[in-house]
Amino acid sequence: MLQFIQPSVEIFGIRVDEPVTTLTDLFVSAVCFYAFIRLGRIPLKGKMHLYLRIYFISMAFATAIGGLVGHGFLYAFKYNNFNLPVSPWKLPGWLTSMISIAMIERASIEYARKLIKPKLARFFAWLNIIELLTFMTITFSTLNFFFVEVHTTYGLLIVVASFNIFIYIRTKNEGSKLYLFAVGIAALSALVFMNEWGISKWFTHFDISHTLMTFGAYLFYRASLKAIEEHD
Repeated sequence: MLQFIQPSVEIFGIRVDEPVTTLTDLFVSAVCFYAFIRLGRIPLKGKMHLYLRIYFISMAFATAIGGLVGHGFLYAFKYNNFNLPVSPWKLPGWLTSMISIAMIERASIEYARKLIKPKLARFFAWLNIIELLTFMTITFSTLNFFFVEVHTTYGLLIVVASFNIFIYIRTKNEGSKLYLFAVGIAALSALVFMNEWGISKWFTHFDISHTLMTFGAYLFYRASLKAIEEHD
């Protein structure tokens, strides 16, 4: 498979590695921050609303850290090499993104709460915490991004998609349908990333994946607006 290595550039004498990748990460962050601000203008309407705001602000920080620290300026963050597989400076972005995924999971559980038995809702809520702590511990211990990918795949394709399929079948809610479209875009983004489908050195698989994530983040925002309205 052809792999594209994105050259560094200098901006006002400052070296930026993987500049397009850094920029597209910041695009995702900007959309998530916009969603956080916009949702904050709605009077707080319960746990689901709160979980969604935490989802967007944590994803905004995760992608900003990922772009700036994980790509653009990683060279500036020195660390002693004890045969670590990757720089530990990538961890803050990774772990924050895992918290974010856990929050969209909890929001989906809350969205479905009126349609399932209370004991079942509590079970999934506790499972959500156990799952997050388990994957965070493994990721921290191994410094392996693979476990971030597994957690994201589980959170979006298994939890978020399953709950929203269930909600849509029962209610035909517009919010649940939009969430499913957003998960579909996220899955396409992951497929591009895992298969390293790039176009050129200036638009690598990272950049395509981040571009899809940007559209996905906006669709998650539109879905959240409808879900909050329908859940009220």
